[in-house]
Amino acid sequence: MLRRRPHALPLVALVALTACSPGADGAPPNHASSQPTAANAQAGTASAGGKAKLGTFGVDLAGLDASVKAGNDFNSFAGGRWMKEQKIPSDRSRWGMFDMLREESDANVRGILEDTAKTKPAKGTNAQKITDFYAAYLDTAAIDKKGLEAAKAPLDAIAAAKTLDDVAKLMARPDLPTNGPIGADVDLDEKDPDRYVVVVSHGGLGLPEREFYQNKDKQFDEIRAKYAAHVAKLLTMAGDKNAPANARAILALETKIAEHHWPIADRRERDKTYNPRTLAELEKEAPAFPWKTFLGTQGYAGESKFIVTEASAIPKLAKLFAATPVATWKAYLTYHFLRASADVLPTALDAEVFDFAGRTLNGQPEQRERWKRGVSAVNGALGEAVGELYVAKYFQPRAKAAMDTLVENLRKGYAARIESVDWMTPDTKKVALEKLAAFRPKIGYPAKWKSYATLDVVAGDAFGNAQRAAVWHHEYMRAKLGTPTDRDEWFMSPQTVNAYYNPVFNEIVFPAAILQPPFFDADADPAVNYGGIGGVIGHEMGHGFDDQGAKSDAKGVLRTWWKDADVEAFKKRTDVLADQYSAFEPLPGIKVNGRLTLGENIGDVGGLTVAHRAYQLSLGGKDAAKIDGYTGDQRFFLGWAQVWRSLIRDPALRNQVLTDPHSPAMYRINGVVRNLDAWYTAFDVKEGDALYLAPEKRVRIW
Repeated sequence: MLRRRPHALPLVALVALTACSPGADGAPPNHASSQPTAANAQAGTASAGGKAKLGTFGVDLAGLDASVKAGNDFNSFAGGRWMKEQKIPSDRSRWGMFDMLREESDANVRGILEDTAKTKPAKGTNAQKITDFYAAYLDTAAIDKKGLEAAKAPLDAIAAAKTLDDVAKLMARPDLPTNGPIGADVDLDEKDPDRYVVVVSHGGLGLPEREFYQNKDKQFDEIRAKYAAHVAKLLTMAGDKNAPANARAILALETKIAEHHWPIADRRERDKTYNPRTLAELEKEAPAFPWKTFLGTQGYAGESKFIVTEASAIPKLAKLFAATPVATWKAYLTYHFLRASADVLPTALDAEVFDFAGRTLNGQPEQRERWKRGVSAVNGALGEAVGELYVAKYFQPRAKAAMDTLVENLRKGYAARIESVDWMTPDTKKVALEKLAAFRPKIGYPAKWKSYATLDVVAGDAFGNAQRAAVWHHEYMRAKLGTPTDRDEWFMSPQTVNAYYNPVFNEIVFPAAILQPPFFDADADPAVNYGGIGGVIGHEMGHGFDDQGAKSDAKGVLRTWWKDADVEAFKKRTDVLADQYSAFEPLPGIKVNGRLTLGENIGDVGGLTVAHRAYQLSLGGKDAAKIDGYTGDQRFFLGWAQVWRSLIRDPALRNQVLTDPHSPAMYRINGVVRNLDAWYTAFDVKEGDALYLAPEKRVRIW
């Protein structure tokens, strides 16, 4: 898998539909060539007379649980039987519609890789690179035979460090995935979308989030104890004779690092995390850190501008860096290097990393099959090289045509909602509509494919391939500095089951793999498509107007364009939504963070509201006929709920609540529908039902 440092993100402000890492790995598709009729495209489906993949009209009715009243628990009503009959596979920490599609996508990519290998591709071609990368990754016998000798050079480099300057160089090396309390990566400039900039941020933790170090509850005490034991085991495997003591020192160091980390909800605040600095200013504010050495090793020292995200934390972390003995840093770097590289090092080491990261942290009984992990590794290193073949085999042209229509219908629906809201001033409405009109949809796959010509993949060298891929990615991003931004670039590969909104480019992006049931089915009832992929489109559009996306204008520039009265009215509504979600307690003592999840919850509530409006517009003033006894609105809401059917292990649920801006799946159903008036009418929800909210307490943003 591509090894960027753990603090790095693929894009500073990228907002995905669901967590990019689903607890294990990732997948989707179907092939068709018929074009949509105009009438059916208007209604949100692409063909007439075909059979829906799920049920008779696009919803798996067998998964419903009619014994549950919709108004008490719509999640269980719409998927209770499915949840009772399904089991989470032993190699996963969660299981739902996203995960099932990701499994399918993995299998499809595996087939592509195996079929391509049979053609014996010429050296230097993408086909040779993806197949040799995959084959080397699968060859655990060769990996075990090489042992830690494969990693001798980087381990020796860590062992040879004598000064803090040496440590800073090691933390900066792209071929050493060693983590570190301070990191730097190339990203888009949020106040100047036409340029790239180096972003400096904090990192350095081995546990998922700072709360894992600070929470005094017994379960976290146990996790910390198991973490220290795990660190000691890994260091022992590397020949460290003082492993237990070094493990304790590492835990103590990371605990201090965690003290300086910003709360995760604060790190969402895009205006607070945009702090321009020159190199001289970095050196003045945090003189204890060797900035020239660190940035110079990465090729960034000559830059005139840096963006610091957690500005108040960096000087404190710099002092901690300087106050920590080199010997402790060496043990720390050795551990993090081994952990990040474990999948291409001996299987005993790999198994130890999984035992902690998989079993202890996520409650996952078994590690994923090697071929599945291999698919993820290839996707991470050579995603678009695989994606080009994936699209050629699995992408549905009619899906793109129907999506184009759906996006425009959702755009109309959003415009109608913006124009009708009574809390936004006319001037701000005007700019909001300009931003909506400027939304750029990207559907299916990139207009141009990434070139991997300079990435050398060697047969039989799994560890070396992973290192070279990491260096290639670093150089690929570094080369962007000083060049105009590439607005055609994608930040997800086509075989990814997900979608995202990028506020810096003001774009909504839907990879090919998500354009299939239950999200979209060309032969399903339009209501289901509007509730499924329509809700997804609305969600991504909604990020342009959520509490963070709304801080960018139509051109993607991070700036204030709302009137003060609009900000106040918007905050009044979003505060209510944050309070609603903060009351949810999926596990004893573990409550949803309504501030952390606010942007995603706004996207869900606003997006589904707009999708419903677009569905109504598509009917042209007519009532939808009943199908199997279900009204159009009932089918719409069932389409949304079906997308989020999911099971999750308790440890993984705990981790999600503490680290993920996405609410647990059950609340992406129950927490959303209770704010939509149409849902109450559709399912006859009355006062006294568990999910009932009085009309004045329902959040209506758009």
